[in-house]
Amino acid sequence: MASEWPTAITEQAERLCERLRSEIDDFISDHQLPASFRHQVEHYYVPLALWLAERKESNKTLVVGICGGQGSGKSTLTDFLQLVWEHLGFRSAGFSLDDIYLTRIERRQLAQQVHPLLETRGVPGTHDVSLGLETISRLCNSDGDTEIAIPHFDKSTDERTPEGLWPRHRGPVDILLFEGWCVGARPWENGSEPINALEREEDSRGVWRNYVNAQLEGPYRQLFAPLDTLVMLKVPDMACVLEWRRLQERKLRARRGSGMSDDEIARFVQHYERITRNLLAEMPSRADCVLELGRDHQIRRARLN
Repeated sequence: MASEWPTAITEQAERLCERLRSEIDDFISDHQLPASFRHQVEHYYVPLALWLAERKESNKTLVVGICGGQGSGKSTLTDFLQLVWEHLGFRSAGFSLDDIYLTRIERRQLAQQVHPLLETRGVPGTHDVSLGLETISRLCNSDGDTEIAIPHFDKSTDERTPEGLWPRHRGPVDILLFEGWCVGARPWENGSEPINALEREEDSRGVWRNYVNAQLEGPYRQLFAPLDTLVMLKVPDMACVLEWRRLQERKLRARRGSGMSDDEIARFVQHYERITRNLLAEMPSRADCVLELGRDHQIRRARLN
């Protein structure tokens, strides 16, 4: 275990953890997390919350991007940060890149016009960038009187939730969290030769992957431009992404009685492999904070750039 938190942050985190002991216990219970999660909280989550709060400028919303692969713990981290900030007197809000997916009809149209692989949600090009930018802008400029609807996507139906059912936020926002598997991603520069079976067999001419890269170069560069601070949950490697996704799906199959097979998951993950590999190669050197995960999902190190 290693970290680079300033001494003042570490000392303040110790005091805050003691003060929030019952709230932390409730959080672990509500999220059905193991008791060992408290170590993550004390050494990484609470110090990160304090470190980010220090970056907040007066009269300006701090926009924090959280990037991390599937199963890296983005949602849990987001929920916990908001809990801590509430106790520190900061007003926060957040949403996921997943919440601004294009509708099923829109993705079907995109698949017909550009490439069939774009019907599968996930990669850049399958999100409503304008909706994301509008949501960020409205939350950052909230005057406290207007109720702001925050987009929500229902993965169980593969469809955007009706707007009338979106969560609402009222009031100023001191810190805004925007999380997602490729938040802050940049275009790749190492060519577009196929790197896996999906690219070789279903995108042999490179139409799909070149379109995705063009989206990163254009619209998604604009979407990520408002980020003031970037936090990366760094998975060990691509093999871990695949294994963690398989574990998630096995739990879903056990609970629901249906789900993707291991072979289907392998194909599914290949949609995201190129960008994931590029993220692992280039983002650690520029993210403001890198939380390095071990193969057991536990954070092993915090590194500040």
